[in-house]
Amino acid sequence: MSRRDSLVDDFSALLADAEELLRNASSETGEKAQALRQQVEAKLLNARLRLQEIEGDALDRAREATRATDDYVRDHPWQTVGVVAAVAFVAGLLLNRR
Repeated sequence: MSRRDSLVDDFSALLADAEELLRNASSETGEKAQALRQQVEAKLLNARLRLQEIEGDALDRAREATRATDDYVRDHPWQTVGVVAAVAFVAGLLLNRR
């Protein structure tokens, strides 16, 4: 299972739990209602922290990919120019067909 699928599953479970807790909280008062609200807040905080962690990982991977691309272009400038020219040529052919 991918991280994205895991995140979607986690948030689906979070929403289901929050809905159940809110339904229960509507019939409860006093200490029980406060305890249910605290449970919802804890789950939301956990979800927010998980999202921040995943966002940080994604930014790190994007920076790494950018660095690797920059290194490749600097190490192989003529190959890069050739590949870009080939892609532009093919794109031009495809656009002229229309």
